Amino acid sequence: MASTSASPAHVLVVDDEPDLRTLYELTLLREGYRVDAAGTLEEAWQLLGQAKFDAVITDMRLPDGLGLELLQRMGAQQRSERCVVMTAYGSAENAVEALKAGAFDYLTKPVDLKQFRSVVASAILETANGDRPRPAAGTARAAASGNDRGTGSGALQRLVGESAPMRQVKERIGKVARSMAPVLVRGESGTGKELAARAIHACSHRADGPFIAVNCSAIPETLLEAEFFGARKGSYTGATADREGYFQAARKGTLFLDEIGDLPLAMQSKLLRAIQERQVRSLGSTQEEEVDVRIVSATHRDLAADVQAGRFRQDLFFRLNVIEIVVPPLRERREDLPMLCEALLARIAQEAGVAPPVLSPAVVAQLQSHPLSGNVRELENLLHRALALSDGTELQVDLSPSTATPSMTEPAVAAAPAGAAAAAVGVPSDLQAYLDQQEREILVKALRETNFNRTAAAQRLGLSLRQIRYRIARLAIATPGSEDADEPTSP
Repeated sequence: MASTSASPAHVLVVDDEPDLRTLYELTLLREGYRVDAAGTLEEAWQLLGQAKFDAVITDMRLPDGLGLELLQRMGAQQRSERCVVMTAYGSAENAVEALKAGAFDYLTKPVDLKQFRSVVASAILETANGDRPRPAAGTARAAASGNDRGTGSGALQRLVGESAPMRQVKERIGKVARSMAPVLVRGESGTGKELAARAIHACSHRADGPFIAVNCSAIPETLLEAEFFGARKGSYTGATADREGYFQAARKGTLFLDEIGDLPLAMQSKLLRAIQERQVRSLGSTQEEEVDVRIVSATHRDLAADVQAGRFRQDLFFRLNVIEIVVPPLRERREDLPMLCEALLARIAQEAGVAPPVLSPAVVAQLQSHPLSGNVRELENLLHRALALSDGTELQVDLSPSTATPSMTEPAVAAAPAGAAAAAVGVPSDLQAYLDQQEREILVKALRETNFNRTAAAQRLGLSLRQIRYRIARLAIATPGSEDADEPTSP
């Protein structure tokens, strides 16, 4: 559908190949749009000087320069048109550069006309809903349509804090939400990476679409392909009916891939192809289907180091890391602690059906002096416990050593006695049995300290959920509710 306004949307097509230019013009004319065409940068700029467009479609390489130059000039003049860049097949670097320069989206040649129509319609819709200049540096704007502005604003408000690092995060979310560029959210465990991803979705033109969150480390490796891309009936044991994958479920919305660094290399290559081609093939199917999703991923790992170590594909890293948002740890925004405590207590009290207790300055000071290495998640747990144990209107927080999180220096302090004990043992007669016993003791200690929460224990030990499950099974560690301690699987 061309436009809901009285006059049809106006699109500028820039391509130096006459046959392709005509094809794009005819395709858009059939959709009901008004179309102007140019074969060079100079012609395109003349047309832009004469009229305002609803979308601009430009080839990357033109006789008198690059499409990026047109994009940059439009940005410098604060023009509101959303720009889609067409790149040659396999030129991932060009696509990344275009998105970083402010392109709304990109298309890979040879262009699929169905996808072409869909992307142009999205660009026109974004321009119509916003109809505003691109936000200047230092300005936070939620790129949501009229009815969704409240939702986007609410999502940003859930990122509690007015410190400089948090203001920077919110401003960046407001800027990146309007495009289709993949976003990588980095931060330590418990900092609120998923809240940032939800805010990106809520502030975008996809806010009415689904937001599908996936914990990549929690899916068994044998089921990854079926979970991501769907499966046909009979494609594997237990597949009694056709089922959609996460990509299909997130159609017209946002797919959030949490802990993306824990994906095995084999699955990384399949994910890369799905992102590049915007098509997926369900397990057991011979046909590919188009998927229209925006990818937002998150990790607590250093993916650049993982790339250097060969644990993460470089090409996938570049695809995912077009725009990076770093969520700061709580120790870097201590000034937000009172506001965070108030917001968390209000929510916890509402869930418990009680009146929020008074947060005294003494309690705030007590929390300020606590390491809080578990970030907002640890703070929330402390407040949950404090509210449950509180017997008056004023909150009392127990930060005794038994409940305090070990500091970063404690392992080094504990290392000396451990080394001395090892020296006292001497050379073990059965090295494997000795190492297994040491590993078992460490795993049991970590599990007990996290109340047998395997995900939390794995994060504390720098393991993936799949790795800790394998070790628990191999070493026959009994955990509450576990029935498979004696059935190790491949790590």
